[in-house]
Amino acid sequence: MHVKAIRNAKSPEDLNLLDQMHQLRATVFGGRLSWKVHCFEGREFDEFDALSPTYILATTLEQQVVGCARLLPAIGPTMLQTVFPQLLETGRLISHSRMIESSRFCVDTAFTEGRGAGSLHNATLAMFAGIVEWSMLNGYSEIATATDVRFERILKRAGWPMRRLGSPTLINETHSVAGVLPADQMSFERLRPERYRSSFTPLQQKAA
Repeated sequence: MHVKAIRNAKSPEDLNLLDQMHQLRATVFGGRLSWKVHCFEGREFDEFDALSPTYILATTLEQQVVGCARLLPAIGPTMLQTVFPQLLETGRLISHSRMIESSRFCVDTAFTEGRGAGSLHNATLAMFAGIVEWSMLNGYSEIATATDVRFERILKRAGWPMRRLGSPTLINETHSVAGVLPADQMSFERLRPERYRSSFTPLQQKAA
């Protein structure tokens, strides 16, 4: 499983990968999960895609996107602060320059390669490891996110437990929760699946 980061895509290859990502988001969030998201011509977008985020993508050898996540510095506009403040104990995200927010995480559950009996899918683990590796490489030590209690259990099962930032709250019939995950070498080594490969390069300006 190959994991790469894309920011300000310009090449036809990267633009194609991002197009696949937006299609996957529409399939997962607008279709399977029935979230109230904005989809246009089978692709899901929101206002945070206009903030020059970094996208982490898990791809096959055939350049098929099977997992994605969006990363934005937590000191700027975030989904947690703007969309889900009710998940935060104080109603406010206590952020710092070494914290990044992960949002729009999803994996193509129809992709069967790498699925082991009784274990997490390799694409899921590769995405976890990729988010941690990219964060460390770019000077971040913590990852803030909003998720649901089911996925919180998956994180714990993977050996990447989340520290809650508030109590679970029912949002659109989903028990949602906010938390922070560590971005450190120990977590990366624990999460990284077999045959994991990445092609990350540091951003020009690292977090202070």
